[in-house]
Amino acid sequence: MSGTSDGPAPATDLVRPALTESHAPTPPRAGNPPHEERAPHLESLVEPPVDLAAGFPAELAAGLPALLAPDVPATLFPLSSGTRGVPVNGAAAPNGDTVPNGDTVPNGSAPVDGSTSVNGSAASPGSAGVHGDTSGTDDAPGAEGPAGAGTRTFRAIFAAAPLAMAVVDREGRVVTANDTMAALLGTEPAALTGRPAADLLDLGSDARTWHAYREVLRGRQARLRCTRRLKHPEGHSLWAQVTVGPLPEEERAVLLSVSDISARRELQARLRHLQMHDPVTRLPNRTLFFERLSAALEAEANAESGTGRIGLCYLDLDGFKAVNDTLGHRVGDRLLAAVAERLRRCANEAGFGRTVTPLVARLGGDEFAVLVEESTGTEQLAELAESVLEALQAPFDLSGQRLSVSASIGVVERRAAGTTATGLMQAADTTLYWAKADGKSRWTLFDPERNAHRITRQALSSTLRPAVERGEFALEYQPLVCMEDGGVSGVEALVRWNHPQFGTLTPNRFIGLAEEDGSIVQLGRWVLATACRQARRWQLDHPDAEPIFVSVNVAVRQVWDSDLVADVAATLAETGLAPHLLQLELTESAVMGSAGRPLQTLQALSDMGVRIAIDDFGTGYSNLAYLSRLPVSVLKLDGSFVRGFQFESAENGAGADARSNPADEVVVEAMIQLAHRLGLTVTAECVETAGQASRLRRIGCDTGQGWLYSRPVTPDRISALLRSACART
Repeated sequence: MSGTSDGPAPATDLVRPALTESHAPTPPRAGNPPHEERAPHLESLVEPPVDLAAGFPAELAAGLPALLAPDVPATLFPLSSGTRGVPVNGAAAPNGDTVPNGDTVPNGSAPVDGSTSVNGSAASPGSAGVHGDTSGTDDAPGAEGPAGAGTRTFRAIFAAAPLAMAVVDREGRVVTANDTMAALLGTEPAALTGRPAADLLDLGSDARTWHAYREVLRGRQARLRCTRRLKHPEGHSLWAQVTVGPLPEEERAVLLSVSDISARRELQARLRHLQMHDPVTRLPNRTLFFERLSAALEAEANAESGTGRIGLCYLDLDGFKAVNDTLGHRVGDRLLAAVAERLRRCANEAGFGRTVTPLVARLGGDEFAVLVEESTGTEQLAELAESVLEALQAPFDLSGQRLSVSASIGVVERRAAGTTATGLMQAADTTLYWAKADGKSRWTLFDPERNAHRITRQALSSTLRPAVERGEFALEYQPLVCMEDGGVSGVEALVRWNHPQFGTLTPNRFIGLAEEDGSIVQLGRWVLATACRQARRWQLDHPDAEPIFVSVNVAVRQVWDSDLVADVAATLAETGLAPHLLQLELTESAVMGSAGRPLQTLQALSDMGVRIAIDDFGTGYSNLAYLSRLPVSVLKLDGSFVRGFQFESAENGAGADARSNPADEVVVEAMIQLAHRLGLTVTAECVETAGQASRLRRIGCDTGQGWLYSRPVTPDRISALLRSACART
């Protein structure tokens, strides 16, 4: 090709194909943005205008303008008189130098614009610098003045500088380059002259960098700094930081410098690997997991192909703390590493034949996660969870110790669109908790309905304490009816929560929450005072009727966390209710086996005259030995026994259907007889039919409670019952 140097062949395959003869830098290809093709390997940063001297040796930066001063001979940067000049534009001179148009210069100096002077210096009217005039100077040793000596010093600095540098004209072609630049690119300095710098350093591979580079060449932007991955002719790749900054305006050129940052990039990669991986299991850690999860959600949500779904198995080892506590953390770490290896094998098997292999990560402690991108449905996640549980069933041999471990797994699978990393992890964590609660060593699939119940439960828990202060609770009363004459002997106070959002809630929706957070003490005091006050009002409003007692449920935490005896005494004194008209109900599991403070509390209450009842008797410990020692007055049979009395037997003439269970009647009759022998009365709960009431009456039950007689009602309805009783008498 005409206009090329006879020197070493240009390294046209250094980073990109050779350009056309015009040497115009190749613009980015349309239709496929370069920055998208090379995004994983390239990063660019266009910086605001700064001082050009920044980033270069101080002595060189101070003399950059002098490198191309008007008094420099046309052969750019000769180190001494008679030395070979650096070629400018590709034409060959007799001594091996080149000139733009092929003219010969006697002393080897190359005119920039093609004209030849007598003493070898180039002259061109108009402008100075690379394309301008140069004043004639004599190359003889004594002919140089102080300016010439300074220029030679700066030329020597440029040539010997350890920083790779090149001067590039406004068209983007290399005017001259130092030896460090040539060595970095694996070629000779002469082979770089005239080459487009954008091709050498891959500056046109993405649109953003290419635009910024052109702006610097045109003088519209002060500086460009970017990072490029270059391919060396010897075959290896290197990372380079490229800086482009303009020279003074009259020079009509820019200075380009390149630093090899491969070692720094390698160190950064190693540090990132250490930062993003768990040292015990060598798995990705929580930080890298969430980074991959966020990227996967974004990619799946915007992908036009693929399933658009994502799955997660959140795993926790069962009983791992016992291993650490008994065998030590060293054995525990070995067990974690062994578990990680089995999880990795399961993930590889699950990813076989698929586009993406599931990612296994250790999130901390004994918690692991398996991320499945482009999942195909819950069946795929279920199979993966099953394979993990099966893989962990085999014992682990660790330094002569044989250990067995199981795991609980929460499984979540859903569409990626509209899903956040936080939301997915919350669902997985909730599902893992369900798996633990359901018995461990199993996997559980996320259930939106169950999760809604959990959210509701949390909302109730957070508003429970303020609800007592706001007066959102109310009491309803269910009659306790004497089985012999059908008269009302007492009522049980049942609390209701009139929630502003969820409506009226029964005790089974919030009593457990109140016991967990301790608000049951405050709520229990309110129930006790309200019930006693209402019982006293009925007594005063209906003096002719037989006084009825009120039964109040007491939680175990009220016995432990408050002075229940003092609370009861204060309430009775305040309301004026007689102690024998108050009955306190405690569950069987709370009473049986009581010792210390609970037993002392029950005894003190009994000594005051308050009646003590065991609620849901027959479903707890049923320790009959304790039953004879406790200050108990009443046994309330659990409704599960009464439901077995659903139908009258055929032999009693009540119908041909004999689906009742004879064993239930035998058990209930035995408990009633035992209670009577101990001086206790018996109340049957959940009496719903006349047949049940008849059979209970026949085997000696004292009191009945259930929908057969009445549902829980408001205080005024109880007043109506009392008026009716007075009228009958």
